[in-house]
Amino acid sequence: MTEEEVSVQEQYEAILKENDFAALSEFLNNQNISDVADLIYENEDQEIDILLHLSIHRATSLFKILEHSTQKRIIKNLPPYKSAELLNEMQPDDRTSFFEDLPNEVVRELIKTLQPEERKITLSLLGYPENSVGRLMTPDYVYVYEYNTVAQVLDIIRSVGKNTETIDVVYVINKHGELLDDLRIREFILASPETKVSEMMDGRYIELNVNDDQETANEVFKMNNRVALPVVDDYNVLLGIVTIDDVLWVTNEEFSEDIQKIGGAEALDQPYLETPFFGLVKKRVGWLTILFFGEMLTATAMAFYNGEMAKVIILTNFIPLIISTGGNSGTQASTLIIQAMALGEVEVADWWRVMRREILSGLMLGLILGCIGFLRITLWSTLMHHGILTDIYGIHWIKIGFTVFLSLIGVVLWGSLIGSMLPLLLKRLGADPASSSAPFVATLVDVTGLVIFFNVALFTLKGTLL
Repeated sequence: MTEEEVSVQEQYEAILKENDFAALSEFLNNQNISDVADLIYENEDQEIDILLHLSIHRATSLFKILEHSTQKRIIKNLPPYKSAELLNEMQPDDRTSFFEDLPNEVVRELIKTLQPEERKITLSLLGYPENSVGRLMTPDYVYVYEYNTVAQVLDIIRSVGKNTETIDVVYVINKHGELLDDLRIREFILASPETKVSEMMDGRYIELNVNDDQETANEVFKMNNRVALPVVDDYNVLLGIVTIDDVLWVTNEEFSEDIQKIGGAEALDQPYLETPFFGLVKKRVGWLTILFFGEMLTATAMAFYNGEMAKVIILTNFIPLIISTGGNSGTQASTLIIQAMALGEVEVADWWRVMRREILSGLMLGLILGCIGFLRITLWSTLMHHGILTDIYGIHWIKIGFTVFLSLIGVVLWGSLIGSMLPLLLKRLGADPASSSAPFVATLVDVTGLVIFFNVALFTLKGTLL
């Protein structure tokens, strides 16, 4: 009888009788994966030994084609080091498919065995929304049951504490994995060893839902002075914890993105020096193109008033002053409001309060700058009459000064209103407030500032210079 005519099962049994483990590994690694799967099904009591004698690559290929019930049984009975090796080696989609049909408490334990990068991918694929708390949580924490004593809790902490994210807080769950309470470790240290956990519970705990937005987590941490918070699903089953360092990392990432957007560029996906050259150009060219077309409107507005500028050429000297001042006031207001919104100090519902404050502050700032502009023209004209400076304003310098005075009040007020309202409007529309970047606000105010300036000039200089 040839080797081909002897079944894989018979060959397997023959090698087992010889107790030659090296030959067994070589035999299993040389078989078709489907044949090894058949061996698993036919020798359920030896399935762990079969898997252990396979190379990790072959074991992974085998595991993913097994029936789900067999997979669960194998993972349950495999030595911890081997199950961790197997799960880390699996492709993310195969691993996620396996996790999806497991109870939450089992998934929680298995995720602990994954390497950080694999854990991140798995949590992502498990269906937690982007920017949700589920993307931040870690399954590395200490949990106990309400019937445990303080002495047992301390033993648990000694046993698993070194592999957890933090031991500052211990979480109490029931047999269904539902969160009952969280207790600080100092409470266990100060309590008597025989005290039961149930006697220490007060039910006052703060939790995050796995689908909560990461900004929500940031706000909860700020308001409650916690180093870690539990994460539960819609049925209050404890899935993991979020620590303050994770939230600070996200906050820092969002802050960096907002700063880049405020500067008029798309957020970089990598550090500046590591971003490819053409990638950097791509991130910047979009906004620059939009702003360029915006500035073309400024040129159009100036062309519309060519006749007035030709009659009163002195007005052109004040164009940079007027449009830059309006842009600066708009940029100031925009930056202040974006920061206030990021800190939770201002909501969309506060728009009227913001507008009222910006109207008053815009008028006050405009008056101050307008007075400075008027005094500058007055001082120049005074020195001109004494022969110290060249006469550039002529006999109508007071009207020109008054034009600059009113124009500065108008553009500063308008810039403040645009800069403060645009972030709130974008937020109301579901967009990122940071997208109302400083260059965008400045460009918008440039165009309208010119219109304000020349219309004020038409009103104040009519019948004299115009």
